[in-house]
Formats: sequence, C-alpha cells, structure tokens
Amino acid sequence: MGHKADRGLRPWQVELLKLQAHLEAQKLRMIVLFEGRDAAGKGGAIRRVTRFMNEKHYRVVALGRPTEEQRSQWYFQRYVAQFPAGGEMVLFDRSWYNRAMVERVFGFCSSKEYHDFLRGVTGFEKDLVRQGTILVKLYFSVTREVQAGRFERRRSDPLRQWKLSEIDLQAQDRWDDFTIGKYEMLRRISIRPAPWLIVRSNHKGRARLNSMKVILNAVDYKGRDRTLDFAPDPEIVVAGEQEIALMEAERRHSGKFTG
Repeated sequence: MGHKADRGLRPWQVELLKLQAHLEAQKLRMIVLFEGRDAAGKGGAIRRVTRFMNEKHYRVVALGRPTEEQRSQWYFQRYVAQFPAGGEMVLFDRSWYNRAMVERVFGFCSSKEYHDFLRGVTGFEKDLVRQGTILVKLYFSVTREVQAGRFERRRSDPLRQWKLSEIDLQAQDRWDDFTIGKYEMLRRISIRPAPWLIVRSNHKGRARLNSMKVILNAVDYKGRDRTLDFAPDPEIVVAGEQEIALMEAERRHSGKFTG
C-alpha cells in the first residue's frame, strides 16, 4: 500500500469485506455514487474502498460520454444497464448526476433535459430504494485552491498527466457555474432514504476513511467490530441539508457562493 495513511484504513477495509460477504449471503444490491468536481478525490477514494474486495462481487463504473444511440434512449438507461444483481456492489465514479453538473455546466444537455432530470430523478431513486437497493450518495467537495494545486501536480507529474482532461482545464474557469449546479442539485433533489452526504476532501486521507465509515453504516452487516469508531467526523461528512444552509449563509454574507 505504501502510504502510512493507507495503513490506517486497514481495519475499515476488513469491515468492508464483512459488508461484502453480508451482501452476498443476503443477495442484497448496493450502489454507491461518488460525485464532485474534478480532482476532488473520487477515484482515490474508490480505489481504497475496493482495495481488498472480492472482485467477483463489485464493479466500478465510470461511463464516458454517451454515444448517439444512447443520447436517443431514456436518460437513465445506460446507468440502469450497470446496476447490481443480488449480492453485488456497484460504485459509480460519476453517475446519472452528470446531467445536473458536467452536462449542465458545459451545455452538453438542453435546458429541458436538465429540468426533466431534476423532476424525474427523485421518483427514480425512491423506486430503486423501495425495491430494496441500498443507495449511498457521496459528493466530494474541495476548495478552489486545493483543486488548482491538484491540477498543477497533474500537469507537472508524468505519472499523473493522463488524469488531466480538456474538461479539467476549464474547471477552474467554470468554478462558479459548478457551485451553482451543486447548490441546485442539493436543494432540489433530496430523498430521505438516500440523502446526499458531502465529504470534505481537501485532506484525502480523512475523506477516504470517512467515506468508508458512511458506506459501512449503510448496512447492518454481521460481525461488525464493535471496538472501531464508525461515527463519521462531522468536520468531514456534512448532510446535504446542512450544506445548503452553509452555502446560503455564505451567499448572504459575501454576496455569492464560494464552495
């Protein structure tokens, strides 16, 4: 594993194996969404979550831009095609919320498509949860300065340059547009069985540990190690409603959103 910080994750990675075994034994379906800006740490968190898992029973899904054929389909169709069977966990590195964020900000979807998504997604997710799928929604949140620093590191490190895309290069210029997209998404899409949780990810190690805790808390699996602290750090994990209130207070104070 290399990093000392990663060694600190091991007890929770053991718990994730127990969770996985429980999903398999009970034939439960689980979906975890990792959303957030570019360089917010989604991919690194997914790699730590799945590091020791049984590959037969989980999948990481990171869909590219839709094809012409997919553009003509029901919007959720290509995501539904990736959904778990009983006993499986699927982790989406960006999900159907692309429509509320990247597609909206860059004009890859029409205003009607965006508003149709906002109207339809709540019923879609309620149905998913009602029919027994465990759904966890994590939004990784970094500050503008940290994102800029991570992009600079990608630019200068030949091992990381592959991570830098055209969209990334515009992410800082479109910072405010993404912030408004985040606010609208949190404000308009809130379902009690699958609420948004914001993961403050300026500190990657703490973000990874706390996202593991959230995932482990979503299922009452057998054999949980009661000596471990499963409570997410309130400095790192913030409920969607709380984030909306923080953003609105910030706007009142400074005249605009910054986070």
